[in-house]
Amino acid sequence: MNGKTGLRISISALILATAPTLMVPVAAYSQTPGSERRDDRRDDRNTAQDTRKTGRENARDAKQACKEGDKNRAECRQMKRNIKQDARQDARDSKKD
Repeated sequence: MNGKTGLRISISALILATAPTLMVPVAAYSQTPGSERRDDRRDDRNTAQDTRKTGRENARDAKQACKEGDKNRAECRQMKRNIKQDARQDARDSKKD
């Protein structure tokens, strides 16, 4: 084998050995203004959902306590409704901010 052939073979082997490492995709995250706005809206929705969920739990507890007290069913039902409505309004307000 002459010198040129040996050099070509070694260069070819080097290229074949390094080619797979150059083909590995690099993990990249595109942060565009649109994706940032979507993330913000998602966070707003999750916050509003948690607010409504907490309101429902509080309303259930308040109604149960009311039923154990001296009020009638209609008053307890109205109180529960008002608590839930307040939680819904708080959730709407948090999404507008």
